Amino acid sequence: MREKLLHSDIKFKGKVLEFRLDTVELVNGKTATRELVIHPGAVSIVALDGEEIIMVKQYRHPVGEILWEIPAGKLDPGEEPLHCAQRELYEETGCKAMDWKHLNTFYTTPGFSNEIMHLYLATGLVQEEQSLDEDEFLSVEKVSWQEAMSMIARGEIKDAKSIVGICLAYAVKTGRTAQS
Repeated sequence: MREKLLHSDIKFKGKVLEFRLDTVELVNGKTATRELVIHPGAVSIVALDGEEIIMVKQYRHPVGEILWEIPAGKLDPGEEPLHCAQRELYEETGCKAMDWKHLNTFYTTPGFSNEIMHLYLATGLVQEEQSLDEDEFLSVEKVSWQEAMSMIARGEIKDAKSIVGICLAYAVKTGRTAQS
């Protein structure tokens, strides 16, 4: 079922992403072109302050909306995912966490991108000063578990990593998964 890579052509290489066209041989012997977005990987964090989830609201230009999200960010070259998660939580929220638990690693959009997301649960929060990047504008909000789940059900949280993160963290927290 695997496709054989015949040729790869980088069409664009930016600061964050690379766009590539791959020519592949299919299992039936025919060829096809695959459009790929190459991404360095990212982290997302379900940060709990007691029984509340720390969330951020920020404008996302590609969708033209202000979205509710859990803190997240891209990996720097050679950076370990846990270190990135710790850095991003601090930068976006001003929080440091005493306890970290890796919840899952998953592909965000495997149909066209290799972006891999490392999901963490952060607890034992200590509030310090927010340290946003100069091009980052967001607000930090605390949301109860019940409200977060209701917001997901009502379609108010539209960001996939946040939906996955909140639901998985809730399952772990309530003992509804083998990870607890």
